[in-house]
Order: sequence, then C-alpha cells, then structure tokens
Amino acid sequence: MFTVNHQTNRISPVKTKKFSDLGFTERKHLQEWLAYQPYALGEELLIIQKEFDGFDDTRERLDLLALDKDGNLVIIENKLDDSGRDVVWQALKYASYCASLTKGQIVDIYQQYLDRYEPLQGERDLLNQPQNAVQRICEFLDAPDLDEIKLNLGNSQRLMLVAANFRKEVTSTALWLLGQGLSIQCFKVTPYALDEQLLINIDQIIPTPEAKELMIGINAKEAEEKTTEVVLKNRHSVRREYWEQALEVFQKSDCNLYDNISTTKDHWLCAGSGVTGCPFSLIFNQKELRVELWLSRSNGEENKWLFDQLFEQKEQIDSAFGEPLEWLRLDDKKQSRIQFSSKVEGFNKDIWHDHTTWHLEHMVKLEKALKASLLQAAERLKHKDVK
Repeated sequence: MFTVNHQTNRISPVKTKKFSDLGFTERKHLQEWLAYQPYALGEELLIIQKEFDGFDDTRERLDLLALDKDGNLVIIENKLDDSGRDVVWQALKYASYCASLTKGQIVDIYQQYLDRYEPLQGERDLLNQPQNAVQRICEFLDAPDLDEIKLNLGNSQRLMLVAANFRKEVTSTALWLLGQGLSIQCFKVTPYALDEQLLINIDQIIPTPEAKELMIGINAKEAEEKTTEVVLKNRHSVRREYWEQALEVFQKSDCNLYDNISTTKDHWLCAGSGVTGCPFSLIFNQKELRVELWLSRSNGEENKWLFDQLFEQKEQIDSAFGEPLEWLRLDDKKQSRIQFSSKVEGFNKDIWHDHTTWHLEHMVKLEKALKASLLQAAERLKHKDVK
C-alpha cells in the first residue's frame, strides 16, 4: 500500500505493522472485527456464534461460526501474525464436528448467540430487528419460513482462514484441499500505520478471485434435501391454487389492483402502486397472511426518504386504515415496508374463503390509506436530490 504525493508526483510506502506490536489480540480484536463486519471477507455472512464449543467429548472452540447465502455453515478460524502449522487441521476438525448439525440445532445455536450478544430490547426495536433466530435466518436467506430452508446439506461446510502471514505448509495444504473439492479460503490481513490512523487490509489469497470457478459445488444430505424438495413442490402448487381463488375474488370486486396479475408459485403477489419500485403486495404463508407496501426502489436512500415522508403522516394513515400498521424502516437493509398481518392456518383449504376475503378487505384499506400520500411523496422526490 502506498500514498501518493501530488506535488512531487511520487508514491511512498505505508508502514506495515504487526498485530503483536500494536497490542491487538486474536480473540478481543480480530475476532470482534469480523463478527461485527463479516462482509470484510467478501460476501454476506450471518454470524451465528462466537467461541463455539458445542461439540461432544471435546472442549475445543472454533472462533466464528456463520451461515452463507446458500445456507452452508462457514467455519472461520483467525490467527494473528502467523497462521501456525496446524490451522488447517484445526479447521478440518471443526468442519467435521459441524457436519452433523441439524437445522434445529443450528437455530438453537444462533438463538443462544442472539440472547447473549445482541443489544438490549429497546435498541433492537429501534432497528426493527427481530430477536428470534428463526426470523433472522429467514430474512437473511429471503425465505418465507424455516420449512423451505436448506441448512448444512451434505459436505457443504466451508472453511475460512484469516491470518497476517501463512506458512507454506498451510497454503500448500489449502491448495490441495481446494483441488479435492473442499471449499477453503485463506485471507491475509495486514495492518498499516498512516500517521495516527490504523488501516486494515484484507486480501483473499486462496483461491485468487480469478480462480473462484475452481470451487466445486456442494452435495446435499439426501434425506433432508428430498424432504425439502417435496415440501417446496407441494407448496408451489398450493400457492398457485390459492392465488387463483384470491384473484377471482379481487376481479369480482371494485379493487382494480390485480386485474392484470397472473398466479405464481411464490408466496407473494405484487401489483403496481403508481410509483416505480413500490408495489402493493399480498403475502400468503403457511402461518400468516399479510398486506404490505414494499418500498424497494434500486436506490436505497430513496426508499428511506419515501418511508420517512409517509411516517410523518403515520397517525393519519393508521387512522385511515382503521388499525395500527407495522412500520418497518429496516435501517440495515436497502428496502423498507409498511404492513399489516394476521396469524392463520394458511394451508387449510377449508377456510380459504376467509383468507381471500381478508386479503381483499385489507388490501383495499391499505391502498386507500397509503396511495395518495405515496404519490405525493414520489412527486416531491422527483425534485429532491436523494443520493
């Protein structure tokens, strides 16, 4: 890493430091940095435990345990100035221990993490973040409920090794394991001193970004995969059948939102609100019905601005709807939404008439309560510089 002197048109190296010289430790510093900002490892990860020691007949602890966007477990092992000789063997042991973890056990592990490390309830409420592990995992994997999620299938466990320096025996072994189809990555973390400021650079050195295609796909645990596939297939057909009935009810009503909308296998059905990227949506889940305004424009700042404009009218909008709505700004996400939900037996076809009636009644009220204010806010947005 270099600094540039524009006046002399020269570059100068930034001084490389050692973690040990800076007084940093693996557990209190490097581990905490990655737990708070796992995206530093190049992808979205959900940290589900720190210092995990839930292995039978051993007191060993892995540094960080995470889920990736495909539902695979990720074992993250951190070292400071030197990787040591045994880090690969250590990570392989942890992966073998984690291979047998079931979906239920993973949820329990994450719930323990949330209960121990999450902020106080008041802070969570401000962030609109659920404390429930199932909800968090469903949100992270963009799934309506846990039954549709595949976790820790087959030999899908991934290894991430983080250190300032890697010994040759470590990199050689990692490359060989990579060639055998095991998902392993090595990240070199380097601290730099720039005046009074400390900089941290994290580079993936194995595999190189150009060689990512060499990562071999992951096999699934047969029993769980087959079960999940059957559930998904059945749910897709159930949803199509429900949406057919719901659309028929809407088409016979005075509500024109869904006149040109077709059935789908998904758990949502969206209709335009008149504002790009802000659809009115019907949600049909096994245990819940919902109507919502989904603020999902490509520009996240615009979504937050529109939400704030509507939130200023919360009292009038809730009154027009007839019941308090759920206002979810979702500060940690690009999108925001305003919704109203009801707990039901969604897949009980005997009461689908009640469900479709509920969807119609509450979508009519939601559109009436929100549409005019949304259109006005969108018009003001055209003349406002929102970046």
